[in-house]
Amino acid sequence: MIEPAQNDSSMSNREQASGTGSSYAREDTDAERPAVPQASQRPVRSSARRRRDAWLLLLALLVGSATIVALSGGLRQHSPQTQEGQAGQASLPHAQTQAATPATGTFHEYPLPQPNDGLMRLVIDHQGRLWFGEMQRNFLAVFDPRTHAFQQWTPPDGKYGIMGIQVAPDDTIWFAEQYANYIGHYFPATERYQLYHLPWFTVPDPGTPGKTLVLPVAPNDLALDARGNVWFTEMNAGALGRLDTHNGLIQSYPLADKKDAQALAPYGVTVDQQGMVWFTEMGGRHLGRLDPVTGGIRLYALPGQSAASMEIASDAHGTVWATTFTANVLLRLDPRTGTFTLYDVPTVGGSGAGGLYDLVITPDNNVWVTVSADSAIARLDVSTRRFTSYRIPTASSLPIGIVAGANHTLWFTEAGSDKIGMMQA
Repeated sequence: MIEPAQNDSSMSNREQASGTGSSYAREDTDAERPAVPQASQRPVRSSARRRRDAWLLLLALLVGSATIVALSGGLRQHSPQTQEGQAGQASLPHAQTQAATPATGTFHEYPLPQPNDGLMRLVIDHQGRLWFGEMQRNFLAVFDPRTHAFQQWTPPDGKYGIMGIQVAPDDTIWFAEQYANYIGHYFPATERYQLYHLPWFTVPDPGTPGKTLVLPVAPNDLALDARGNVWFTEMNAGALGRLDTHNGLIQSYPLADKKDAQALAPYGVTVDQQGMVWFTEMGGRHLGRLDPVTGGIRLYALPGQSAASMEIASDAHGTVWATTFTANVLLRLDPRTGTFTLYDVPTVGGSGAGGLYDLVITPDNNVWVTVSADSAIARLDVSTRRFTSYRIPTASSLPIGIVAGANHTLWFTEAGSDKIGMMQA
């Protein structure tokens, strides 16, 4: 029996052991395994000089401690939906997307109190406040647009690894501390934390025969279901996790034969309106779906060759959307037919090196994405297959996370310029 976590005044809680998921359906896999480098303790810190190379900074932020596999392939896996290309390549068939239309939006940018923050995802609460992690400062932070004030807290046992973050219906904050290997729950009204520690596991050390590495499961992204449960990707362990917020029990759903270092490298996660859990694969070959009732897992192989997929969302019609970092393509999956539609996201400068990271679907069913290396955010008109691109005023701003706010506003993090940005189209 796993003990539920306790919320006490010392801000520490009992450690949670991971349970075993239900039986699951999977695709056959080849025997190829990725290399397993030594994981570092914290993400690479940037400097003013390094920021001249925006692309390298973005890579450093994305892989953080480079938990096991960064932006390269995992296992070669085969799905009945499509045939895959050769391993090691990172491209997808080109879509027939219309050229991007440059547009000018109304921007406001709010610098953080200090430089070198390491901003990633962000969420908006019911008061309109923006919550986010500062990986290079080891902060959980909030920005209030009404007062333009920032507040910052150091999470207990933090190791510079706040990645996924979600706001609950009661405006409490859930976050994944990837390097410290726990799920955190923050209560703003009382400034208390509740921690749910995750297990560690061992893998062979490829650099030293006969030795092993002890690694965190590395929670990366979070999603809340209709019952208030927290779903998260275990990036190192190749699994999905579920935290029952009513009793503190944690259950793990392996995505391969055994818990092996990043067999699938699950990255982003979302829950659709039917309660299905969808995830992306950083290794670049599939989108996946978990049925929480049966524990069954279905993999949808990307058309063509691999491309590292990042964030994922489901719209009001049940269509699944996902970004790709290496292919600069927005993916659309129809779960009823298992077919993909691909949308090339043109860059305003024409370099082609956009690097899609986050996305948000607005109430009018527009799909917005951050085009990180192009310092832009873009909107897809699905009916015309046309993107409208909005360049952020600050050069090399590296937008990462994006959320929709009130009055047709979009909020985003600027990892390259240490700002919170807002745009009205």
